[in-house]
Amino acid sequence: MPSVRKQRSSAAGVGLVLGRAARIEDAIQEFREQYSRRRGKRPTVIPYTGYGSPGWVRVLGRVLLTRETASKRPSVRGWRSFTSVAVNDIDVVVQIGDEEHVVKADRGGVVDARVPASLAPGWHTVLLHPREKGRDTSVPVEAPVYVHDPASGFGIISDIDDTVMVTFLPRPFLAGWNTFVLDEHARNPTPGMAVLYDRLARTHPGAPVVYVSTGAWNVAPTLTRFLSRNLYPAGPLLLTDWGPTHDRLFRSGRQHKVDSLARLAGEFPDVKWLLIGDDGQHDEEIYGEFALAHPERVAAVAIRQLSPGEAVLAGGRTKAEGYAEKTTVPWLYAPDGAGLATQLKRIGLL
Repeated sequence: MPSVRKQRSSAAGVGLVLGRAARIEDAIQEFREQYSRRRGKRPTVIPYTGYGSPGWVRVLGRVLLTRETASKRPSVRGWRSFTSVAVNDIDVVVQIGDEEHVVKADRGGVVDARVPASLAPGWHTVLLHPREKGRDTSVPVEAPVYVHDPASGFGIISDIDDTVMVTFLPRPFLAGWNTFVLDEHARNPTPGMAVLYDRLARTHPGAPVVYVSTGAWNVAPTLTRFLSRNLYPAGPLLLTDWGPTHDRLFRSGRQHKVDSLARLAGEFPDVKWLLIGDDGQHDEEIYGEFALAHPERVAAVAIRQLSPGEAVLAGGRTKAEGYAEKTTVPWLYAPDGAGLATQLKRIGLL
């Protein structure tokens, strides 16, 4: 019995620390928001690419305080995306054609909402703008959304770091690099991967391409420009946020990827996914567990093998722990896009 009391006491202590950390973050956020508003900054939406299916769309964006006037589009680039102040719990109007839906930004200013929409398969734009006390605070901005065609039956889920781009930096330095240095010119595309993705997109017309990363939402505009500049197919980015939650001091990047896979599987029950990642993080383990649980939902797992130098900087290689032998899903390994393309062609996906 004493051990039970001790365990409960320990859990309560952890909860107290986590709650205190969240309250401190909220207090700092409120102070910065009030200071920025006194300097004349106003809420504006930074739009991200969303996705959907006939009948609904998932709209993504972030509300920040900027100096933009009501007649200008917001533009927050580079390191300013991290120093800009997010606006939490603010109403955001989503306009799709003649219909309006009011959603709310979360405590990090992130807009992530699924709303009804009668849109045909393909690319569309929706309008987003914040609203406070019944008044619109900025000009509406256009957010692209891709509506999946259920008839395609195929989709791509891709990691970003070390899969579509390389930095040649030790893994512990990546967060700082992403925060203060990241520029779309400062990273290199992984050899052959853009060509591979383009071939996949042309081979499977209408297939969604979704990029999932443990990076923060702040870098979404920069990553979008990098993908476009290097001719990767356009698609939504599913990123995460920083800071304490109700049950931990830092968000779990691994859990973010697991949750994203599960959500996409539920939202697109007709799609078989090609899962693309690398052997320097948890991609093999995450994809392997998903393939074991849903083998009928996975067309193949394609793993880009890091070079010896990249593996050292990444902290070593992960082990697939026999996932390839535990399931009928094809597992493909190669150091670049050309090698993966050869194997994908062999199994009929190219």
